[in-house]
Amino acid sequence: MESDVVLFFVGIIVGAMNAIAGGGMLVGLPVMIALGMPPISASATGVLVTSPGQIASAIGYRSFLRRVPLRYAWLLVPVVVGSAMGSLVLRNTEPEHFAELVPILVLFGVALFAFQPLMHFHLKKDLRSSAKSRLRFLLLGIALLPVSFYGGYFGAGFGFLMLAFLSFTNLHHTHTMNAMKNISAVFLAVTTMICLTGTDLIDWRLGALMAVGSVIGGYGGARFAQRISGHWLRAAIIVIGVAAVAYLAYCLEA
Repeated sequence: MESDVVLFFVGIIVGAMNAIAGGGMLVGLPVMIALGMPPISASATGVLVTSPGQIASAIGYRSFLRRVPLRYAWLLVPVVVGSAMGSLVLRNTEPEHFAELVPILVLFGVALFAFQPLMHFHLKKDLRSSAKSRLRFLLLGIALLPVSFYGGYFGAGFGFLMLAFLSFTNLHHTHTMNAMKNISAVFLAVTTMICLTGTDLIDWRLGALMAVGSVIGGYGGARFAQRISGHWLRAAIIVIGVAAVAYLAYCLEA
């Protein structure tokens, strides 16, 4: 009973972190494992935990989501394809070895996000024509395949990587990128759950309990984040990212 209460409040934290920056399962996953859930089950259950909160976050960001050009819906295609491939591989493999790469991958995503303004300035000078802009959009979609594969296979830190890649698009406002990130995470989570249905990997009871908390945290986090300026939010994302990398690296060593 006490563990259920802990998981409920952890779900709130997971939902709030995902709404603001992503990486909520970097907190949720170690807690689930510490309470006795096998690592592969904790990883798979994470998609059930995060998807309702991501939907609530998307609703909270709906005013910014309306500003996303319709063509960005095409980016959801590689998200679905990549996450389906990753989750199908997860059905037959253990995630421990791949989990060791997570701090490196998340740190890479945080670094991309941190230096995005400088890199975007130089890319924008080199990609002025509409043809090159379309090429950049196509390359972005291709690059999202391995990122989404990672999201479907392990999931923790996908939000950071998605924000990093979205920072190279024309979605300049941090809240707008967050809105698109949350929609992408919803599609990834739903796809992964469909692919894992029929296995014993997902703990539906504990996942549903945490999911209720993630809805509360997701909507509240989305509304709170919109009161913060884009510059402060970018700084918060970087700080949370670095802390999450250190935290996860410590948990893997323990």
